[in-house]
Amino acid sequence: MDKTVIAKSSTLAFSRPFFQEGLINRRAVLKSAYAQFVFMLAGADADQMDRMRSHITALCEGWDVEQVRSIVEETLHDIVDPLVYKEATQLITDHKGEGHDVVVVSASGDELVAPISTMVGATHSVGTRMVVTEGRYSGEVDFYCAGENKAIAVKQLAEQHDYDLSSCYAYSDSITDLPLLEAVGHPTVVNPDRALRRIATQRGWPVLTFSDPVSLRARIPRPSGTAVAVTAIGLGAATAAGVAWYGLRRRRRS
Repeated sequence: MDKTVIAKSSTLAFSRPFFQEGLINRRAVLKSAYAQFVFMLAGADADQMDRMRSHITALCEGWDVEQVRSIVEETLHDIVDPLVYKEATQLITDHKGEGHDVVVVSASGDELVAPISTMVGATHSVGTRMVVTEGRYSGEVDFYCAGENKAIAVKQLAEQHDYDLSSCYAYSDSITDLPLLEAVGHPTVVNPDRALRRIATQRGWPVLTFSDPVSLRARIPRPSGTAVAVTAIGLGAATAAGVAWYGLRRRRRS
């Protein structure tokens, strides 16, 4: 999703609203800004993702899950709308025009991945799931949707919906998503990091460049309901910045 559908880390995009509403301190904002800078220049490797997961799960421990979901719904367009790549929206439109299901699979928290996926027109989504105790995040991870786990999630989804993975398309920017790309018949890299670009070149995989964020506001209405006082919590359950993936799948032919 990040650097594939949207132009920056979905996790880090919400750091300023967090600060404005007192959820994080100034030091955390500066750390997020630096992490975003590194992420945009070089991508995130597995170790960086694990460190970010630990940082964010600790940060959101104790947050009320329903409050997070409500605020995400009310603020999603303001935060994410300007970041969606025009090229990604066109690609999604093209695949849906061919009768393909569109699936977003991301290391970010499911509370953010699901509404972003709906916003861009995806059919299904899979994100990281946090352990919830008495309606609040416990600070532990139930399913970390990154690396090999993305491939596992995709294979499970294919079994549930009768997708033929050899006919499916996958798009990613990160070398950590290599297991997922290898699981489908049509892997494509988008804005790849150096390591993934090298492998794509060696294997003859298509390489796409997305560079034009465009607002979806004109064609996707804002959610209805009373505005929440807090401007954004956004990614309360996210456990990793940067690396994400979305795939477009064709149903198995009968």
